[in-house]
Amino acid sequence: MANNTADHPPGNSVAEGNHEGDFGCTVMDLRELMELRSGEAVAKIADSYGDVQGLCRRLKTSPIEGLSGNPVDLEKRHAAFGKNFIPPKKPKTFLQLVWEALQDVTLIILEVAAIISLGLSFYHTPGGDNEMCGEAAGGVEDEGESQAGWIEGAAILFSVIIVVLVTAFNDWSKEKQFRGLQSRIEQEQKFTVIRKGQVIQIPVAEIVVGDIAQIKYGDLLPADGILIQGNDLKIDESSLTGESDQVRKSLEKDPMLLSGTHVMEGSGRMVVSAVGLNSQTGIIFTLLGAGGEDEEKKVKKAKTQDGIALEIQPLKSEEGVESEEKEEKEEKQAKKVNVTKKEKSVLQGKLTRLAVQIGKAGLIMSAVTVIILILYFVIYNFGVQKRPWLKECTPIYIQYFVKFFIIGVTVLVVAVPEGLPLAVTISLAYSVKKMMKDNNLVRHLDACETMGNATAICSDKTGTLTMNRMTVVQAYVGDTHHRTVPEPEALRPETLELLVNSIAINSAYTTKILPPEREGGLPRHVGNKTECSLLGLVLDLKRDYQPVRDEVPEEKLYKVYTFNSSRKSMSTVLKNPDGTGFRMYSKGASEIILRKCSRILDAQGQPRVFKPKDRDEMVRKVIEPMACDGLRTICVAMRDFPGNPEPDWDSENEILSDLTCIAVVGIEDPVRPEVPEAIEKCQRAGITVRMVTGDNINTARAIATKCGILLPGEDFLCLEGKEFNRQIRNDKGEVEQERLDKVWPKLRVLARSSPTDKHTLVKGIIDSTVGETRQVVAVTGDGTNDGPALKKADVGFAMGIAGTDVAKEASDIILTDDNFTSIVKAVMWGRNVYDSISKFLQFQLTVNVVAVIVAFTGACITQDSPLKAVQMLWVNLIMDTLASLALATEPPTEALLLRKPYGRNKPLISRTMMKNILGHAVYQLTIIFTLLFAGEKFFDIDNGRKAPLHAPPSEHYTIVFNVFVMMQLFNEVNARKIHGERNVFEGIYRNPIFCSVVLGTFALQIIIVQFGGKPFSCTALTIDQWLWCIFIGVGELLWGQLISAIPTHHLKFLKEAGHGITKEEIPEEELTEGADEIDHAEMELRRGQILWFRGLNRIQTQIKVVNAFRSSLYEGLEKPESRSSIHNFMSHPEFVPLSEEEARIPTIEESAVEIETLPTSSKGGAGGSGGASSSGAAAHPGSPLHSQETSV
Repeated sequence: MANNTADHPPGNSVAEGNHEGDFGCTVMDLRELMELRSGEAVAKIADSYGDVQGLCRRLKTSPIEGLSGNPVDLEKRHAAFGKNFIPPKKPKTFLQLVWEALQDVTLIILEVAAIISLGLSFYHTPGGDNEMCGEAAGGVEDEGESQAGWIEGAAILFSVIIVVLVTAFNDWSKEKQFRGLQSRIEQEQKFTVIRKGQVIQIPVAEIVVGDIAQIKYGDLLPADGILIQGNDLKIDESSLTGESDQVRKSLEKDPMLLSGTHVMEGSGRMVVSAVGLNSQTGIIFTLLGAGGEDEEKKVKKAKTQDGIALEIQPLKSEEGVESEEKEEKEEKQAKKVNVTKKEKSVLQGKLTRLAVQIGKAGLIMSAVTVIILILYFVIYNFGVQKRPWLKECTPIYIQYFVKFFIIGVTVLVVAVPEGLPLAVTISLAYSVKKMMKDNNLVRHLDACETMGNATAICSDKTGTLTMNRMTVVQAYVGDTHHRTVPEPEALRPETLELLVNSIAINSAYTTKILPPEREGGLPRHVGNKTECSLLGLVLDLKRDYQPVRDEVPEEKLYKVYTFNSSRKSMSTVLKNPDGTGFRMYSKGASEIILRKCSRILDAQGQPRVFKPKDRDEMVRKVIEPMACDGLRTICVAMRDFPGNPEPDWDSENEILSDLTCIAVVGIEDPVRPEVPEAIEKCQRAGITVRMVTGDNINTARAIATKCGILLPGEDFLCLEGKEFNRQIRNDKGEVEQERLDKVWPKLRVLARSSPTDKHTLVKGIIDSTVGETRQVVAVTGDGTNDGPALKKADVGFAMGIAGTDVAKEASDIILTDDNFTSIVKAVMWGRNVYDSISKFLQFQLTVNVVAVIVAFTGACITQDSPLKAVQMLWVNLIMDTLASLALATEPPTEALLLRKPYGRNKPLISRTMMKNILGHAVYQLTIIFTLLFAGEKFFDIDNGRKAPLHAPPSEHYTIVFNVFVMMQLFNEVNARKIHGERNVFEGIYRNPIFCSVVLGTFALQIIIVQFGGKPFSCTALTIDQWLWCIFIGVGELLWGQLISAIPTHHLKFLKEAGHGITKEEIPEEELTEGADEIDHAEMELRRGQILWFRGLNRIQTQIKVVNAFRSSLYEGLEKPESRSSIHNFMSHPEFVPLSEEEARIPTIEESAVEIETLPTSSKGGAGGSGGASSSGAAAHPGSPLHSQETSV
């Protein structure tokens, strides 16, 4: 439905024409209207519709009652104006994923080798049986066997296909999960609309044109609309326009509200005028989506998952230097870039680094293997045996060389741990799925693992540490401090009347107290919790607020100063019924409102003078005692204005002064019962919890003590925002890191803090260099103003219930139950991911070390790898894919919270793990070499060494292969523990995946050995031989016990591996301020590629880049970031600074013709910097875009 309205002008199809006729305006009319701004829009509305009410009449809706909600009517609206849904980009098909998996270099080499070997096995030379070919032809037992030469090639191809399918399937299921998560987030988003006069919440996707939506502070607008009535409404339109200033919206000046923008202040109602693909965000999406196809042919843009083109992408990617074949890799990389939010996560950085190191070692080993084999063959045949090279023997020799090549490649395949990325993905995906059950909705995958490294949590108080069920428990009214809520008789009727009116009118009308959902439950609080507590006070005083609101509906409110973080108060102005003047009701934080009071109602209900010294006394006698009980104090006040002359409502300071205090109430928000225990767990786990709250310092201190954030007798700081700023800023008012470093380590409570304070604190802790490791900070937030802090933090938690859309948009994880304990669960899962990867590594590296050494030594001594190519691939498959499944899905245990965080620089492979890896490698190598060189005597079988080219598989080598696999299987159980624990079976029954993988692998191994035959180079073994193999495998477990008995600290020679990047290793010029961490491993990978591709397509690429540059710059600078969309909730492509980490692009001159050639050293040209590039292509002809040389 949505599409036909978007793609064709309305009325093409008959049906549509009819529907359009039902309403007084078409989609196109509304689209044109929504493209106008401010004055033009007001004029157009007046011109075409008379006023907004006129537009509502045309759309058949009532500004007060809303739509009827009748399904037939809603269906008509869907048909005429589309649905509020932006279809996501089509997911990659399974075949595309298969194609991507095939791009793997090692696999390509294998495929080529296999095809050559296949081709040669079918080629028989007439002189093939010539004696002169020597050893090469000899020993082929019978014709049938030599015919079977093709089997090895076919088997290799087959195993490659299996590996590819498994990889593709994993990617596919990951993508599917990702989309499931996304649709779940979208379904959870609800918005408040009025239907049949009732205020209800409906899912965003069900909003239709003509709906009357209520908007308030903190909302992310889900559709375009036109303001009907607004109070002090300010909107942040930066997501669409890029202008950071907040835009004031009013009926007279600018009533246009656009989807994807954020309400920063105020409240109001709007009539929805465009939804889905016709809204402003939708139109941009359509441009990106539809324009993408033609664009793609000209300039391939890397797309993010949601199909938002990453503007200016070609500058940042390696496209500048690489050929078309890299395109797919490119997309993969772009994908990786987009999923990470700030920088590559710690774990990924360490893993990439490690994989590169291992890969290099593997490459060297395999090259050496091939060279030794070939040299030996040549020297032996032509040197020692003195044979001439005969023409007819050439194919046979080539067949030998191909065989050697295949052996070399297999060594490489086994050496490269391609299971690593897989293990990370599986582990993260599994954790994310399970974290759902623990009330953590993860929006960025790597947040889950970063959480395991967290060293500090800055938490809000309200709702996270406390229940967010506010109740008034004390009150100061009429010169009396009531320790409990007073009886209505205890107050003067006129005072009571004023109090009730003030509370009922001066609060958002969306705030209500509804009857409990089930018998005996608590009444439900809807809307702002503080206001609910005040309304609760009205009910406790045996009065009702609803009749007062019915008498003064929202339309009659003359002026509203809504609550915001700088005002910390809310005021509502009414015109007196007799028209003589105005009355204003105010409420807000007591210390702020009391400063503006010059009178106070006494016991008789009469105003008396209230001097500063009275105020100090009141603070001392009333407010501080309340605050020390952990209460939040709110002051309710009023003021009357003359009607003539009318006050200047815009000079807020004058309006909000000279008030009369009606009452001060103390509101309690009880601590959640489970929080103190959770905080204790955090402290045990080496995580500092800090409380950052807008409340006053006494309340904050009281609650912090109840939670256990402040412990008696400890030397901790509790600061107010003002004092905090005084201590960290210099005379010019700039924040100084040294000053901050003196404050934050002891700071535990920051009270009366503004959003900027929170951001400053988080940034300060992250940038600090005080400790030996960089702090990893998690932050919780719920308000719109918490956005910057949530973004800055390593992990931002938004509140699922109380959080505004803006906060959720900026966060990494959403706490669906707003509870602090869920954060502790997230820490547990994060550490579990880390440990799972380490377990897998410990296992994988043992296999790699052993397999590579066996293949290498075996090949050098016996001219043939004891483990054949296909066997190696099978080992690789079980060891990589299946083991990553088994070890990456271990459920977390409480024990994970008993250790300190690992920190960013701790190596992935600890010394204990290194001890395990080398220890087990020694055992396995000893066994295998013993079997290889003396196995035939031990088992009394034929010797399998020195077999000719197409010899049938021998029992000897089959036993070597079988024993190898058995040892790996039992070692998989050993790998379950990485900290040197004794009991490796502990909790094994809690992990069904592990058990099934191990048993499954075992079953498959039996099938391969008994029935694998020629393709797997196996012959069936007897039951005795099998029992011996299993017995040797079980030896692994016993050996494991022996290893864990050796204390690690005696083994000084062991090195750790897989470090994070330390500051020292980064060249000076890259440590510039604000540059994200650079991933050196990726650079290593690229060096080779750059040189390789540079010669291939310099000219072509440069022209491409210039075009890309032009198109993406000129469009890109105007286009909004994709962050604005509700439907693009996950994975925001951040604009990575262009001079970062990617391969450098040749300098681009103004003219695409005069192309500057690059220096052919391994340094690239200059990378365009964001600043320089925004000026178009270059500053002036002949100047390189960016002169700073950055080494790649």
